Amino acid sequence: MISRYSLPEMADLWSDEARYTTWSKVELLATQAQALLGRVPEPALADIQQARVPSVARVAEHERQRDHEILAFLAAFCEDIPADSARWVHLGMTSYDLVDTALGATLAGACDVLLAAVVRLRGVLVDQALAHWETVCVGRTHGMHAEPTTLGHKLAGFAFALDRSVRRLRAARAEVAVGTISGSVGTYALIDPFVEEHVCAELGLAVEPAPSQVVARDRHAHLLHALATLGACVEQVATEVRLLSRSEVREVEERRTAGYQGSSAMPHKRNPTSSERLVGLARLLRGYAGTTVENVALWHERDLSHSAVERVVLPDAMIVAHFQASRAADLVVGMEVFPDRMRATVEGNGGVVYSSAVLADLLAGGTERERAYRSVQAAANGAAAGDGDFATLLRAEGIDVAPLHPERFLVHHNVIRKRLEDLRDLAH
Repeated sequence: MISRYSLPEMADLWSDEARYTTWSKVELLATQAQALLGRVPEPALADIQQARVPSVARVAEHERQRDHEILAFLAAFCEDIPADSARWVHLGMTSYDLVDTALGATLAGACDVLLAAVVRLRGVLVDQALAHWETVCVGRTHGMHAEPTTLGHKLAGFAFALDRSVRRLRAARAEVAVGTISGSVGTYALIDPFVEEHVCAELGLAVEPAPSQVVARDRHAHLLHALATLGACVEQVATEVRLLSRSEVREVEERRTAGYQGSSAMPHKRNPTSSERLVGLARLLRGYAGTTVENVALWHERDLSHSAVERVVLPDAMIVAHFQASRAADLVVGMEVFPDRMRATVEGNGGVVYSSAVLADLLAGGTERERAYRSVQAAANGAAAGDGDFATLLRAEGIDVAPLHPERFLVHHNVIRKRLEDLRDLAH
């Protein structure tokens, strides 16, 4: 992923240097396990433990000759080891014993970094929801004014969506935090299962229960679909900010710096570009998810069709998801809210958004439903057409109503607030 959409705490996990460091650790742990079984001499183990992580440049030099990255890595790794000891490196293993076990460790670490960002986003949504619990605004269905709600209620819905994403990500982490060191077709023909158990335990990984030559790729598909759903949840937040930021609405606005410039040609522009960026990144995450499903069905015990795909989509998806969640938290924390604009919208056209309350009062007073509905609808349509305000037009229909307030629609609102407070307390 390009640096524009990368944050170092995640991107560094996917660097070539980090990959070769993890590969080296797997090889050292496997050799240690073989020594515990008495299959590698202690002096050789000591020599191997002194080996340095090979440089990216040195592995690349070897790969130009061999056209095989794992053999190139092993050649570079063994350069500092006496030849008589180097022959014990990678004993009984195949390439993907190394690659997939290291990948499981990297994915587990990357999930932890991502989860921290998503938990932060959930937290700021909860905090902002509670801070704006009484900030009345109009609810919209089909993009049209519906009934009064509050900004806090809107944000609460997003917070609970992020909470579900946290749970999905934790489940996906367990799926991908898996390794296998089982040999060429997963039968442990030339390696004791103890080696696998030892390495995976040291790395905090589970063991693939019925390995082929690789870890099952449905695990990665599960993770990337969790990322795609997370991206869509973030997109929902960003889309709401975009819609409420429109010039004719302007109920919220993204944080602006003193030197902000929104357009090269139009100095008045205040574009919701941060939100738009988050929406675009969600599209990437959905694309990555579909690609990983294609990797599930490999030929027989394995083929290599998944490899090139994973080199792109796994790091890119994790980096994008982390960037998106982190920047979404910044967006929510810095969002400027205009309560007066929101209240004015609710009261516009004489309070036409109270039509359902007027209808309910008429029905409770004994008016026949069709007559009541048509009378209220006629007053609402007249208000929309500019014939007068809603209350005046209701009186023209023979309907005398007491003043209406948005609080009438929020009488049971604190039931939802209690659920939100429970989520806050659980998260803490």
